[in-house]
Amino acid sequence: MSDEKPSLKERLLFTTPTDDRSRMRAVANNLILHLHPTKVPQPALRFAYTWGLGGISTVLALLLIITGVLLMFRYDASVERAYTSIQYLETQVLFGSLIRGIHHWSANLLVITVFLHMIRVFLTGGFKKGRATNWLIGIVLLLLVVAFNFTGYLLPWDQLAYWAITVGTSLLGYIPVIGTAISNFLLAGPEVGQGALRNFYAIHVAVLPAILILLMSYHFWKVRKDGGISQPEEDGGEDGKRSRVERLTTIPHLVQIELAATAVLLLVVVAWAIFVPAPLEELANPSHPPNPAKAAWYFLGLQELLLHMHPLAAMLLPGIVLGALVAIPYLDKEDGNIGFYFRSKVGLETAVVGAILALILVPALVIIDEQWLDLTALFPTWPTLISNGLIPLLLSLGGLALLYVTFWSAFKATPSEASVGLFSFLVVSLIVLTIIGIYFRGANMALIWPF
Repeated sequence: MSDEKPSLKERLLFTTPTDDRSRMRAVANNLILHLHPTKVPQPALRFAYTWGLGGISTVLALLLIITGVLLMFRYDASVERAYTSIQYLETQVLFGSLIRGIHHWSANLLVITVFLHMIRVFLTGGFKKGRATNWLIGIVLLLLVVAFNFTGYLLPWDQLAYWAITVGTSLLGYIPVIGTAISNFLLAGPEVGQGALRNFYAIHVAVLPAILILLMSYHFWKVRKDGGISQPEEDGGEDGKRSRVERLTTIPHLVQIELAATAVLLLVVVAWAIFVPAPLEELANPSHPPNPAKAAWYFLGLQELLLHMHPLAAMLLPGIVLGALVAIPYLDKEDGNIGFYFRSKVGLETAVVGAILALILVPALVIIDEQWLDLTALFPTWPTLISNGLIPLLLSLGGLALLYVTFWSAFKATPSEASVGLFSFLVVSLIVLTIIGIYFRGANMALIWPF
């Protein structure tokens, strides 16, 4: 037999469509196994464990990149033509309105899914057993998604965008030491104008996507290196040996679930974009502010806080909470409950009580502060920073500390279980404050009944 290898021409002549499909399948499988472990624990495939939130967030991010690139072909980042370019896109470009709608609603949905993904990871202890770094990366990714939405909000240059960014950047100014510098850098001056639009566009389409791709790549790699998503530790059998959890191959078991979830997600997003187009109000008019002037919806919880306490205190409170979330992997050392929702039955009880307390206390405190309580008038000789800043801040932190101690003592909860109750209270409180800001604030930011 001849050892002569076939020429390139011969290889091309004898290449069949089946060979092409096999090569494409091999490339796809190789890509998948770079993003996932080769095998995953069978319990990890349960939809009710992860809810597919990580995968849904990834698909939404890819959808935003694709539709964002398409929108760039017709968008003009100038105050004279930004609004008209959006109008042209909506009315003259084939499927332009649909593409913009998909981009708009995917961006809003991504904030929600990443937020819910973080909640799921916390409730299942997904930051334990060497996963602290990925937890921190996840928090940064959540902040990055908010920054994406914030910078993209201005680009249509309509009334909604202009005044939401005006209010949003004013919130940044309350950050101690660096707040004003950050606001002036983003706006390229003291107010929203051409410089702000140019900066927001550059950050939105160049800076943030590069950071997002790098962090997401590292996030996936770290999940894979950690052996996949967090799971309960294997139990010991009667003979003292560790029982083995069945592990299934990623292809096809996990991939089939991901493809099905992706198909449903795309169907929902496209259908929603068809029937609910992205909003576009009148051209931005700096001399006619709306009443009320509200920030973007994901900042309305913070804006609500500003109505009840000094701006410095209103910024410090969420900053302290964020710092606690960063530190939680180093504070919660109980690794034995990893992979269990709420840690235990006691943890579930503290979570339910924390959520109920937030649903009752937060609206009650908002009404009390709005209708009756006036700390500035109560302490007229004290500086506002103390009467309306330090006192509410200390009372808030003291209330959170009291709640944690109550969980620990009344429920006989471990520190890990008590932290679940406190986390539940904080999450529901943020949601309640956001809902109040969206639906229950009317002219001059007064409380109203929207129904």
